[in-house]
Amino acid sequence: MDGRELVRSIKVFGSARGLRTVRAAWRHRRTDAWGLPPEGAERARVPGLATGAEALPGGGIVRFARSSLRIRVSAGGAVFWGWDGAAPLPSYALAGEAPEPDPRASLEPDTDGGWRVVSERVTVAVSRHGAVEVRTPGGVMLRRDLPPRWWEPVGAAGAEARWVQRSEVPADARFFGLGGRAAGPRLRDGSYRLWNTDPKGGFVPGDDPLYITMPVQFVVSDAGTHLAFHDNSWDGQVTLAEGEEGAGSGHDRPGTSEVRMGGGPLRCWVVVGTPARVLHGWAALTGAPALPPSWALGPQHARWGFGSAAEVRRVVAGYRERGLPLSVVHLDIDHYDGHRVFTVDAERFPDLPGLAAELREQGVRLVSIVDPAVKAEPGNAVYDGGRAAGAFVRDARGGEVRGEVWPGECAYPDFTDPAVREWWGGLYEERLRQGFSGVWHDMNEPVSFVPFGDPTLPRSARHALDGRGGDHREAHNVYGLTMARAGYEGLRRLRPEERPFLFSRSGWAGMQRYGGTWSGDVSTGWPGLRASLSLVLGLGLCGVPYSGPDVGGFDGSPSPELYLRWFQLGAWLPFFRTHSAIDAGRREPWEFGPEVLEHARVALAERERLRPYFETLARLARMTGAPYVRPVWWGTPEDRGLRDCEDAFLLGDALLVAPVLTRGADRRAVRLPRGRWYDTATGRAYEGPGQVLLDAPLSRVPVLARAGAVLPVRGDGDGPALEVWAPAAGRTGGGLVVRDTGDGWEPAEIERYQSRLVDGRVVVERVTDDGVEPVGLPVRVRGCEGA
Repeated sequence: MDGRELVRSIKVFGSARGLRTVRAAWRHRRTDAWGLPPEGAERARVPGLATGAEALPGGGIVRFARSSLRIRVSAGGAVFWGWDGAAPLPSYALAGEAPEPDPRASLEPDTDGGWRVVSERVTVAVSRHGAVEVRTPGGVMLRRDLPPRWWEPVGAAGAEARWVQRSEVPADARFFGLGGRAAGPRLRDGSYRLWNTDPKGGFVPGDDPLYITMPVQFVVSDAGTHLAFHDNSWDGQVTLAEGEEGAGSGHDRPGTSEVRMGGGPLRCWVVVGTPARVLHGWAALTGAPALPPSWALGPQHARWGFGSAAEVRRVVAGYRERGLPLSVVHLDIDHYDGHRVFTVDAERFPDLPGLAAELREQGVRLVSIVDPAVKAEPGNAVYDGGRAAGAFVRDARGGEVRGEVWPGECAYPDFTDPAVREWWGGLYEERLRQGFSGVWHDMNEPVSFVPFGDPTLPRSARHALDGRGGDHREAHNVYGLTMARAGYEGLRRLRPEERPFLFSRSGWAGMQRYGGTWSGDVSTGWPGLRASLSLVLGLGLCGVPYSGPDVGGFDGSPSPELYLRWFQLGAWLPFFRTHSAIDAGRREPWEFGPEVLEHARVALAERERLRPYFETLARLARMTGAPYVRPVWWGTPEDRGLRDCEDAFLLGDALLVAPVLTRGADRRAVRLPRGRWYDTATGRAYEGPGQVLLDAPLSRVPVLARAGAVLPVRGDGDGPALEVWAPAAGRTGGGLVVRDTGDGWEPAEIERYQSRLVDGRVVVERVTDDGVEPVGLPVRVRGCEGA
């Protein structure tokens, strides 16, 4: 560390805390110096030539001169392979047991000394050198993993072998996924780190990594769509390079992916099919997304720095007096006593349960922040209870690992221990007694403030890893995931009749089982606005459907135009919340002038009108894994022009939203998928595929409806109704509706509707197993002349 780093630390955290962060950083560095295996000589290894094979249900084991490969196709079509004896379990990503093998698939000899497994949905071929190729049933290559390479430490006890896996995809393929990436959703050529990281302030599209990294690649090409997941939570790097198709008689250059991991198993899952089928298979593998309560689909407001119950009341009254809907208010760390988790500042919030009850009568819920770091202070009830339970992460010598966070010097629960998860989940009873209806997890990468080095725990810190034992190199990326599990399961035990509401800043593959996420501290600016959409789209393709940004950006003061465009985007995303830092400008809509207020009112009204549609999308996400927000190529991945479209999205199947992401724009180009699309503002119809230029005044963003779409909306008197967009002549349409059954666990029924033209008149019918029947709901037809 040099003098400039010390000055920066003191400037950011203040003199006392700044010096403590310096001590914490040096302490972590010393801990790793004696706690990690020493680096030394390594020996490279490749599989060598195949020597034999053993057939097993769904696949088998192929033996090579210096390794072995276990391969299996599941009954649902997902493909697994693992080197060096790696099996599907144990895994933090998978939901329960590994899927059953496909009894109709088996390992059989292939050409040139290789082996293959043929199933209904996919063929997997293994070459005699150890390359693994995934093909469509028609034999077209989707992905080819080249023989891997390991570097094994020589004579270093406890050291892990690092490895690299290089893969090839078709020349026209595009890469998506890898968790929450600001520079997306299409991932250009470059390297992407797999290490959940607090970027230490606001971020923009060029910043990487961020809070949620996942070794999940979603690949789209003419040959088909597939998802590849390397089930390994260690620190890693993914390097992507798009391919190039040969001109004339030239050869194609395939796209490439290189995954490098610092240790851990080399194992992979691949799911193939249409985008919808891929994410359905991914949800079957890693778990259905948690269903948020219906109130969590409404507009939400947060601020780090409300400061008092009086300020919360003032803001809520501001919404009410202006006739603006509001569903949720979030309290940040400033409502805690000295930032200590599971406490309340009694001076500023003298009757928090009373405040929560008062707001709930007005239709507004309270949600509490929960950080994992516990102030290491005897007399702090949470810390004393954690010490007694042996709950905190320790170093290799048995000492308690400490870090510097908002409360000061802190200890960290080890959420990879089942007993610790149960203990921590029980602490949420205090939050429920205070009147909170949900929680948001923050700082759970986990974070330790440091002026230099990695802002997290020492890599040598010891974790239970559910009985296997290991260190922070393996546990870091799943820390937020296991914390979410602890919170979600605790809330379920405490309030079994209610669906928990939980979202988390950090996580890993499978985090959707416990809730959603948000952007984290996205920078206030037009680049931050663009990054907000990238994050939501990318996370959706990794199986996390419920997310959204800090509307307006976390830091700074947005211009009225920027705030409005961000607000308009947020109104069409699953998690719709304004939020800002304690030293940032305000985020209430009326703070930006009467024009912005009126336009924000329109966006809020449309969000509320479409609440039944969002509730339907939430139910369908749980049932099918399909995200609410989808890339425009979702239904037509073979359309190359749509693969490169990153500034618009589909909301379900019915709507195409084209937010304004640039300053001063009052028109914007919109690329349409095939079919007829109606501008919902003007009713004008456009035919896709193709590109159109639409008006985008400050009052709205372009939104188009698919011809024939049937979607649920709020009708007169807040009752449900159907909005139907006229199908094109000779075509039919339809839609699915899942009505809200409350915030418990009541089962819901999928209602199917179809629309068609009969003698120039739009007819809407409900489709049941017994045939068609009358709709039974008010219907408004749009897209017809005079409608």
